[in-house]
Amino acid sequence: MKLARKHLLGMEGVSRTEIETLLNSAETFKEILDRKIPKVPSLRGLTAVNLFFEPSTRTRLSFELAEKRLSADSVSISPSGSSSEKGESLIDTIHNVEAMKVDFLIVRHSAAGAPHFLASRCDVAVINAGDGCHEHPTQALLDLFTIRQHLPTFEGLKVAILGDIAHSRVARSNIWALRTMGADVTLCAPRTLLPPGIEDLGAKIHPRLDDLIDEMDIIMVLRIQKERQGESFLPSSREYARHFSLTRSRADRMKANSFIMHPGPINRGIEMAPEVADGPRSVILDQVTNGVAVRMAVLYLLAGGETDHALAN
Repeated sequence: MKLARKHLLGMEGVSRTEIETLLNSAETFKEILDRKIPKVPSLRGLTAVNLFFEPSTRTRLSFELAEKRLSADSVSISPSGSSSEKGESLIDTIHNVEAMKVDFLIVRHSAAGAPHFLASRCDVAVINAGDGCHEHPTQALLDLFTIRQHLPTFEGLKVAILGDIAHSRVARSNIWALRTMGADVTLCAPRTLLPPGIEDLGAKIHPRLDDLIDEMDIIMVLRIQKERQGESFLPSSREYARHFSLTRSRADRMKANSFIMHPGPINRGIEMAPEVADGPRSVILDQVTNGVAVRMAVLYLLAGGETDHALAN
């Protein structure tokens, strides 16, 4: 099956069928990554440019690895190594990159909507690797892929997203994706970290973690994004941790077969205790591993590949 879209800009509007196609393809690529030589020539002759205008470790590295595993040529650009430091506009940067005959632009930018803006003004495939506080679609896909490895269905699944909802592009993409797949999503955060109107996305809101924790199948913990907070949203980190940190005693109350996720990086001792992050309920490193397979699937399908042919290539 092919993916009937040129770009991946967000999870809003992505259908259940498209998500299942992407996850099925990621399953195939996960098998390829387990081979002795984890590489296929599926995108040989194509070129991907990774434009990361914000710092990144997991997303940038996994996109670079995904491109190499698919045999694509790969180039990465950051602000300190580009003409944006000299005052060149984003659209001029993109037009110059496009003029070099590339096939993919993977864009991370602090401005919400930047990948959408670029997709409307260039002919190459654009993948959103995180835009401001808006969306991060490949993170949501790798989260869904990780969930599917551990649980039989998304239907009726109870997922709590905990922490800095207001500044989280991961939260928004996951709300869209999980709701599309039939999961029940609850947001838990201090009122100052809940953006107005967030319930319009179809998620419930619950103010107290202690009243919620034993009902959830999954708790997805978010990072407190101090770099995006122009003012103080919390009295103190200690006060936040007292009410919302996933401590060992709280994790021990979770029901059997439930587990904990985090997109990283983790502020240990604030968002969750170190022994919880490294404990048996944590699938955080599984998320990181799965990121390469999911991003391989996104690149392959946007290039016109078919799920049934991935292993054959």
